[in-house]
Amino acid sequence: MSNQKQLNQMMHQMQKMQADMAAAQAALAAETVEATSGGGVVTAVVTGTGELQSVKLAPEVVDSDDVEMLEDLVVAAVTEAMRSAQALQAERMGPLTAGLDLGGLGGMLG
Repeated sequence: MSNQKQLNQMMHQMQKMQADMAAAQAALAAETVEATSGGGVVTAVVTGTGELQSVKLAPEVVDSDDVEMLEDLVVAAVTEAMRSAQALQAERMGPLTAGLDLGGLGGMLG
């Protein structure tokens, strides 16, 4: 196969991968993950792209004498939701880049 044909084929594969990745990113932006802390008294919702959408607090967790506990619960819920969003990203984006081999590109261009 000629170098030009290989380059054209590789460019076509790259364009397809780019389109697939854009579609996957759009789907991730539309999905949400949810995490709770404190036995469900704090809930954080994050998009699949990692954007914090909301934090919900159960009324019983709001105690003016223990603001520090509430802050810790919010951090825990948001941290877990972000971790879940990262796992979702890896799950959805991983297959798109798994077989990517650019090894021949250097030889064709050099």
